[in-house]
Amino acid sequence: MTVEGNKIRLQFDHVGGGLVASDGKPLVEFTIAGADQKFVPAKAEIDGAAVVVSGDGVTAPVAVRYAWQETAQPNLANKESLPSSPFRTDTWKCVTEK
Repeated sequence: MTVEGNKIRLQFDHVGGGLVASDGKPLVEFTIAGADQKFVPAKAEIDGAAVVVSGDGVTAPVAVRYAWQETAQPNLANKESLPSSPFRTDTWKCVTEK
């Protein structure tokens, strides 16, 4: 993960032939947060072996989550049709943790 101004660039290993949206639509299920730890829906775009993520109102991002909810219907995969697992870049406590 690299912060680039108001965006976060996520680099991936093992992308096979490259990254794709499995349904051919824009990437979904990404959220982004600043230091306030308030996640908002994010815009995510594939850039080679990376995904660049940004969100309205998040000018200094520090964390990204992908498919981080039970009802998620994510679409990030590689060209071999292997889907990305849900992930997060933060170590903040979730609402279910004390």
